[in-house]
Amino acid sequence: MKIYIDPFTYEDPNEAVREFAKEIDVSFVKIEEVIGAGEFGEVYKGRLKLPSKREIYVAIKTLKAGYSEKQRRDFLSEASIMGQFDHPNIIRLEGVVTKSRPVMIITEFMENGALDSFLRQNDGQFTVIQLVGMLRGIAAGMKYLAEMNYVHRDLAARNILVNSNLVCKVSDFGLSRYLQDDTSDPTYTSSLGGKIPVRWTAPEAIAYRKFTSASDVGSYGIVMWEVMSFGERPYWDMSNQDV
Repeated sequence: MKIYIDPFTYEDPNEAVREFAKEIDVSFVKIEEVIGAGEFGEVYKGRLKLPSKREIYVAIKTLKAGYSEKQRRDFLSEASIMGQFDHPNIIRLEGVVTKSRPVMIITEFMENGALDSFLRQNDGQFTVIQLVGMLRGIAAGMKYLAEMNYVHRDLAARNILVNSNLVCKVSDFGLSRYLQDDTSDPTYTSSLGGKIPVRWTAPEAIAYRKFTSASDVGSYGIVMWEVMSFGERPYWDMSNQDV
C-alpha cells in the first residue's frame, strides 16, 4: 500500500509537483466560465483535449497575478497531494499548468458542485437510500485516505463535490488555511497555530490541536448529519464559541 508523502517535506516543493502532477500544455486547455472563487484565485469550468484522448470537461483553479513564491508553493501543494490519490471517491487531478501564466490546477469537473448547496437546492428530493449512498461514497473515499495515512482536517459537505450520477468525491486538499491566520472566513475560528472549522472538528482536535484519522471520523459524523438534513448548518444558529 502506498503511503502519502507530504509535499512540504521536500527541500524543493516544485520537485513534489513534478513527481505527482502531470504538466499540461496550456494549448490543450480551453477556459469557459467562472464557477467560483478559490482562496488563491478564480475557479473556471473548461475543457481539456489531450492528444489522442477525447475532450472532457474540467474544473480549472487559477493562481491570481501578483502572487508570492510562498503562495505559488501553497497553491501547487494541493496538486502534489491530489496527484498521489487514485480512488473513485476522491477528486481526480488531471494535471497542472506551471510553464505559462496563470498557473493552473486542472481536475475532473463535477456537474452538481458542492454537496451542501446541492442538497439545499434539492431539499426533500432524494430518498434515504440515495442519501445513504452518498454517505457510503464519502466513507469509501475517507477510508482510502486514512489507509494512505492522509488526515484531511476539513471534511465537511462544502468540501465534497457531486457529479451528474450523484457520486460524491472528497475534495479540497489545500493546506494553507491551517498555516495562515489571516483568513476572515467565519467557518474557520482562530486558535493557536491557525484556524479550524469548529463545527466540523472533533472535540479532542479542538482541545489538543491533534488531528488524526480519528478526528476525521468525528467530522464524518457531522457530514452524516448535514446529508440527512439536506444541508442544514451544524448546530444551527449557535455561535462558534458556544459550539
